[in-house]
Amino acid sequence: MDDYARLIEKLRKIEALHSGATTAGERHAAAHARDRVAERLATTSAPEPNKEYKFCLENTWSRKLLIAMLRRDGYRPYRYRRQRYTTVMVRLPAPAAEALWAEYQALDHALCGHLDDLAERVIAATVSPEAADLPLLESTGAEA
Repeated sequence: MDDYARLIEKLRKIEALHSGATTAGERHAAAHARDRVAERLATTSAPEPNKEYKFCLENTWSRKLLIAMLRRDGYRPYRYRRQRYTTVMVRLPAPAAEALWAEYQALDHALCGHLDDLAERVIAATVSPEAADLPLLESTGAEA
């Protein structure tokens, strides 16, 4: 039995003791004990239930990174039939999802930046040294 369940059970017993108390001293002691347990209960939260999360990622590198992070933390990522290859499903508590997502975004940004730099160097070395983006033209209104 975890701490949260033990505290709930203890609180129920104290409530029963308080409702069955015959003297003022017993009622006072039960009320004091109930307050202490309620205070501890407020600081100990119930374990978060697992929720299903769906992550739709842009590329396979981001997908591989997220799957590796989930498996590192002991979660089992999956996807349903007919879902895109870059979709990752997982069941985990909300606080864990928030923390994982924040870490993932930072790592994914660094990984994508590194892969972009690598791709530009390879393309410049093998295909064309001009790696500039497309020029922007003003719209004339009449498309040819």
